Amino acid sequence: MLKKRIITLGLLLALAAFAGSMVGCKAAKQAREKGTEAAKNIKEKVGGEAKGEAIKIGAIFSVTGKASFLGEPEKKTVEMLEEQINAAGGINGSPIDVIVYDDEGDEAKTQELAKKLIFEDEVVAIIGPSRSGNTMAIKDFMGQNKTVLISAAAAEAIVEPLNPWVFKTPQKDSYVARHLLQQMQDAGITKIAVLYGNEAFGQEGLKQIKAYAADHGVQIAAELAYEPAATEGDLETLLTKVKADASLQAAINWTILPAQSIVPKKMKELGIKIPLYQSHGFGNIKYVEAAGDAANGIIFAGGRLLVAHNLPDGDPQKKVLVDYKEAYESRFAEEVSTFGGHAYDALWIVVNAIKEAGTDKAAIRDAIENSTFIGTGGVFKFTPTDHNGLGMDSLSLLTVKNGSFALLEQ
Repeated sequence: MLKKRIITLGLLLALAAFAGSMVGCKAAKQAREKGTEAAKNIKEKVGGEAKGEAIKIGAIFSVTGKASFLGEPEKKTVEMLEEQINAAGGINGSPIDVIVYDDEGDEAKTQELAKKLIFEDEVVAIIGPSRSGNTMAIKDFMGQNKTVLISAAAAEAIVEPLNPWVFKTPQKDSYVARHLLQQMQDAGITKIAVLYGNEAFGQEGLKQIKAYAADHGVQIAAELAYEPAATEGDLETLLTKVKADASLQAAINWTILPAQSIVPKKMKELGIKIPLYQSHGFGNIKYVEAAGDAANGIIFAGGRLLVAHNLPDGDPQKKVLVDYKEAYESRFAEEVSTFGGHAYDALWIVVNAIKEAGTDKAAIRDAIENSTFIGTGGVFKFTPTDHNGLGMDSLSLLTVKNGSFALLEQ
């Protein structure tokens, strides 16, 4: 079963046309081979023949809008997994029906779609949204309506303070901040500028950098915010201030907005030579492609999915990462991203909980709170008081080398 509900018919047609133009005969053959292999592996997890009543799971992603680099791979990932899981027998013999909606990055729309999924579609759980602000817009609502939400967004405020019904799969932004600051300390960097998107993810990132900077001997000499609609000219104005302060030794840019590509380009144009660090929001090769040569040398902390084939064979995540990466890239003819990985983890966590506990919402929540799962983001170990389940060791320091992601050599 593959029943999808996306708000705009025009978007469906556009995506179909794009996919058709990208996937040739060779890619299609590879997709069939990978799909067969993935289904074989998944059958061991779910088992049986899918023939019962469909289990409805909701999903809200920013498929279009400024955060489409997040939401589009998330949507594609759950579509692929839905097909694989159902081909392998569904959950205990019942197929899953993943109902996907596009919030376009709009928080008010996220709220309306969450209501629709719970009250009209009657889903047993929701995965997403893609963005931190959109997640925060429905955090209380999910608790009030006692329905599990597994967010694909990163801000620590999603799970702290704890809402018994809300989880998230990306690593905590405090872990990212500490990794970046530790690298700066090791490099002898003591004075920096922080640029950030003036939205939930950027604001939370700044908060975490400020919380840990002094512990690493780093002084924040400038805090420079920009709006989601910031133009290249707006960002150039901010970076002119960075260039004017010769004492600055590095800059952090914390956002999931297109500014992740614009900032490095403008730094190169302005002749700003200091190192640029970015958040885990940089984990999509499309940001690198948009920045061109200016992306080379950027340092960020991210999950190991982006360097899966470089991991040692004994790494507990390697098989999961390589299997997902190869299946996705063969199916969609584009490089995998950490954002699709967040959706991968979220859907599997829900599926595993339903397999164990059934479709009662409280039982699903309790099963997740006591689960361990090897995913793309790390080895998750959830508890009733930890709804992220990941540690500092779930992240690696990465960089861009010759237009590709690579482990940072230290």
